[in-house]
Amino acid sequence: MTGSRQSMPGPVALVIAAALIALPVVIAPIAGLALTSGAQDVVLDPARPTLAVSTIEAQGKPATPLDVPEPNGRSGSLWARVVSPAMARVAPGLDSEPVARLSVRTPEGSSSIVSVLATAKDSVGYSWVRVRVPGLPNGREGWVARTALGGSEVSTSRLIVDTTTLTASLERGGQVVLTVPVGIGADQWPTPRGEFIVRSSLTRYKSPQYGPIAFGTTARSPVLTDWPGGGVVGIHGTDRPDLLPGRVSHGCIRMRNDDILSLARLMPIGTPLLVV
Repeated sequence: MTGSRQSMPGPVALVIAAALIALPVVIAPIAGLALTSGAQDVVLDPARPTLAVSTIEAQGKPATPLDVPEPNGRSGSLWARVVSPAMARVAPGLDSEPVARLSVRTPEGSSSIVSVLATAKDSVGYSWVRVRVPGLPNGREGWVARTALGGSEVSTSRLIVDTTTLTASLERGGQVVLTVPVGIGADQWPTPRGEFIVRSSLTRYKSPQYGPIAFGTTARSPVLTDWPGGGVVGIHGTDRPDLLPGRVSHGCIRMRNDDILSLARLMPIGTPLLVV
């Protein structure tokens, strides 16, 4: 995740990055899935291992089918976990132009999740799902074979970061339950605007620079791309609360440590992130 303007990546950041790379993992098998569509797009090999990492995953709710009208507005939004690597395409169908490949893991090592926007069937009856594609350029959408995703989950929360008022507001069921001041990207490292999703909650970044907890998002910095994962825009605490609110980071959204802990108690994984 992008750092702070006052604390340029140095020896401490390099040690943290090296430690992340060296973190132990536990190997677990993927359960076999019946391949019903998108055979050339989806790898569903029950013998293929996946990495189980020590992160705070989404609080599991009963999975709902993706082929139902997705909720919108105050009633919530849908997201789903990527269970197999797959190619997102510009339209439903294997003959459509590729947009980007989806992975089952994020650059931070957590399970990859995507916002679900719509569903459709192609000309031969295979099911496809339109999702927001993580990575640069921000804002891309694509269609992915239904078999690449797990069951859908509903989020009734939304986090809105206002780059003018320098505040972050968490809504639940359409009601604001938390508003806090934030630090955002400086002019040369702006926090990207758009619609994203909060897809991981990590405590292994705990440090004076990043505070007690950090949230990974699907937003990417368009100018700072040398950080592992290509400039992941995170939401995290800070050891410089005196700089908030302000335009003080490399693109990440910084909060006072007490505020990020309050947010962690209220905001589940899968919450849409709107930066305006």
